[in-house]
Amino acid sequence: MINLEIPKKAQTLVNQAYQAAAEVFRPISRKYDRAEHSYPAELDMLAALLDGLNSSGEGGAGAAGVRRKDDDTKGNRNGGNLSTVLGAIEMCWGDVALLLSMPRQGLGNAAIASVANDEQLQRFAGMWAAMAITEPGCGSDSAAITATATLDGDEYVLNGEKIFVTAGQRADAVVVWATLDKSKGRAAIKSFVVEKGTPGFEVVRLEHKLGIRASDTAVLRFENCRVPRENLLGTPEIDTSKGFAGVMQTFDNTRPLVAAMAIGVARAALEETGRLLAEAGVKVDYDKPANTQHAAAATYLQLEADYEAAYLLALESAWMADNRKPNSLQASMAKAKAGRSVVDITLRCVELAGTLGYTEELLLEKWSRDAKILDIFEGTQQIQQLIVARRLLGKTSAELK
Repeated sequence: MINLEIPKKAQTLVNQAYQAAAEVFRPISRKYDRAEHSYPAELDMLAALLDGLNSSGEGGAGAAGVRRKDDDTKGNRNGGNLSTVLGAIEMCWGDVALLLSMPRQGLGNAAIASVANDEQLQRFAGMWAAMAITEPGCGSDSAAITATATLDGDEYVLNGEKIFVTAGQRADAVVVWATLDKSKGRAAIKSFVVEKGTPGFEVVRLEHKLGIRASDTAVLRFENCRVPRENLLGTPEIDTSKGFAGVMQTFDNTRPLVAAMAIGVARAALEETGRLLAEAGVKVDYDKPANTQHAAAATYLQLEADYEAAYLLALESAWMADNRKPNSLQASMAKAKAGRSVVDITLRCVELAGTLGYTEELLLEKWSRDAKILDIFEGTQQIQQLIVARRLLGKTSAELK
């Protein structure tokens, strides 16, 4: 039986993350939304604090992934995955773009934590890693990746282009997904750690975006980029019987994390809107049916219900990862629900706030812009629904498209 209340041992982390969000992120949120592509130098000290939390084993509040371990621990475990999700919720209550800008807390770190061997974990420790998956002709279908990696002696030669790479310019390295052999399909797709400054690795440009403007989003090009063969994460063998499983384990860790980001933004919008409703004399009564209350209160109750469902799904998927249970279905359910809900919640909150919601006087309009990416990256809403349907119906990707 799963207890979805916050574990006592995680409460300190949650409190610390909330303080960081309230005292560091919120005060500079609008500043870096306007100053797109400017690095938030205020994050350096906070990043050092999170490094300390990660190394202490308590789990950081940032975007670093958590490595799964098989051990003989009995009973329920509330470990790093759950702690990271809880911390991310608090931090994104402050500002999701600033969390994505945190040094050494990139999604590439989650990939390294998921599939690297022990030697690689030690070698890449302390490195800030972005993750490069999406290509100009390949969005949500990661299996359609065309970037290639060809073994040449003791090096792999990478060729291809990646787009929408979060922290692609600022990070120390990029985890690049490429195929060893296009003819062998998904099983041949592997991930490689490519460090900044490697010849043949070029940052082509930074994108101007609707939301998460404090986070740099880059287009990267790899042209005969030579990477040491030991920088391939996991095993180099192509096992068609396992398909995409090794690489996709990354998503089982990061999708609950993205759900957590969405939950944090949604909570921020709900709290601000609740304050405005109270000031306007609209009372939200939890003891009365919604249809007997003010229309704004009824809408608010509906939005809170969606938020609560997304929150519990995210906690469940993270708890399953900590307890070594397959969580691909639950991770996609959490990501789908949270991604859809945060977009709906933030837009409806803008409406409920009236003219204030559409101006820069409040952060509501910013949160509504930030929300959309949380329904897109790490697998779009439509892809998550496909994954959930395949799992529930027992269909393969070829059978259900």
